[in-house]
Formats: sequence, structure tokens, C-alpha cells
Amino acid sequence: MSNFYPQYDLAGRIQHTKMDSGFNGIPSARMQRVETQNSPDFKQVMSGLMENLNTELNAPDNMLKDVMSGSKNVDIHDVMTAMAKSEITINVATQITGKVIQAYDKVMQIQV
Repeated sequence: MSNFYPQYDLAGRIQHTKMDSGFNGIPSARMQRVETQNSPDFKQVMSGLMENLNTELNAPDNMLKDVMSGSKNVDIHDVMTAMAKSEITINVATQITGKVIQAYDKVMQIQV
């Protein structure tokens, strides 16, 4: 239950300036940014998804080339599985793209 409540280091975030130096050893009340970024931002997440999408789409082609060259490490069943996986990946990417565009449209419709 204690993990539910965020733990803030308020004293560690107090910023001292020349204008606000505190009084008798009491630190100033100016604070820095409240939250810290513990997770990657939207751009990093989306670029990572696109890299994974590209890898998933190229996997069946590379496996098929190995099968056609006579490699014993890859079976035709592996190629078919990779093709099905890449098809599912494309469907998921299409759905995610649609949801991101819908969210963007909703944000743009917000009146300030």
C-alpha cells in the first residue's frame, strides 16, 4: 500500500538564488520541477515501435532468402510463422496509428 503514494524529496528540490537565500539557515521556498521523467517520451516510444515494425516486416523476407539458399537453420514453417506475425504487427500498427490520430484530433478540438 505504501507504493501507491508517490515519494517526493521536497528538500532536495529547493532551489537557492541570490534574491532568495533563506533566513538563519532555513532554505528558500523556491522549488524545481515537481515530477521527474522516469519513462521515455512519446517520440522515443513511437520511434522504437517503428524500428520494431521494420524488423518484423523484414524478418520473413530474410528467412525466405535463407530457405531458398538451402540453409538448414530455417524451415518453411518458420517463414510462415514470421509472415503471420508481421501481418499481425501491421494490423496493430494500423490500429495504433488510427488511435493516435483520433487522440490528436480530440486534443486539437479542445477550446482554451
